[in-house]
Amino acid sequence: MPDQVCEMCEMTDILTHADHYECATCGHEWPIDGPVGEPDGNRIVKDAYGNVLADGDIVAMIKDIKLKGSSDVLKVGTKSKPIRLVDGDHEISCKMDGISIGLKACFVKKVTA
Repeated sequence: MPDQVCEMCEMTDILTHADHYECATCGHEWPIDGPVGEPDGNRIVKDAYGNVLADGDIVAMIKDIKLKGSSDVLKVGTKSKPIRLVDGDHEISCKMDGISIGLKACFVKKVTA
């Protein structure tokens, strides 16, 4: 397996499929013959358990996360307002506890109603 690093989460736990690579940590996929980058067309974002996320979903934290530049901590189980998927190093933009934040999908789970 070639040395691959996921562009989204920078982890090295990469699965090789017949025509693409897949990050086992965040679910990001990219073609084998192309450079690491944004997949063409529809981007698929998965939570820590492999559930596909979409705009308007509600997510909950799966581990405590300390907010940078603050003494605040998002605790396990904290639920978000409806999320918005965005491009960049953090896949999710949402509000939790009244704070607008960007999250990586590997730290949340999708909440079913």
